[in-house]
Amino acid sequence: MSIRFTAKARRGMVALTVATGLALGVAGCGGGGSDDKKPDKSASASKDGGTKPSAQEGTSEEPLAEMKGPQGLFLQVTSATRDSGGFVTVNGNLKNDGSETVVVPSNLSGNETEIIKNGSSLGGATLVDSKGKKRYYVLRDTDGRPLTTTGLPTLKAGESVPVFMQFPSPPANTTEVGLQLPGFPTATIAISG
Repeated sequence: MSIRFTAKARRGMVALTVATGLALGVAGCGGGGSDDKKPDKSASASKDGGTKPSAQEGTSEEPLAEMKGPQGLFLQVTSATRDSGGFVTVNGNLKNDGSETVVVPSNLSGNETEIIKNGSSLGGATLVDSKGKKRYYVLRDTDGRPLTTTGLPTLKAGESVPVFMQFPSPPANTTEVGLQLPGFPTATIAISG
């Protein structure tokens, strides 16, 4: 059952990527002048930066938040989307902004035994609804695996990896939450959808 949920989430992301690509293709079909150059730029951008969740999710290039963490790590949050299924998916890029290779710190996984036994992840992340006075932890599947990017690699200088985290959805009237990740300052992000 947990594999199905993750597979459904991935299929949803792939469908959104295809829809975004089709929308960009249709938008670039106009005739004349400088419009002819726009599809070439977006096509080359997707070849060079195909791992950027902001392009995959169809969001603007403006990040929702940027968080500087330990050892030169830098988290750029590109989207936070509420799903009708009762969860919020936060997407972003984790980058080594330093000049040396960095092993992603184990404290990003949090301190829960169930999550730690599944390897490195962003399982220690939380969303904080200050108005509702509630904290939301990363969701887990039926086997206790966190619904977030796992198996985080060692990052070389300048290298980045796309990441995601899924949380239970705050009430519909909650549109801003604090994103907390161990070792990083809290960032306020807006939830869409």
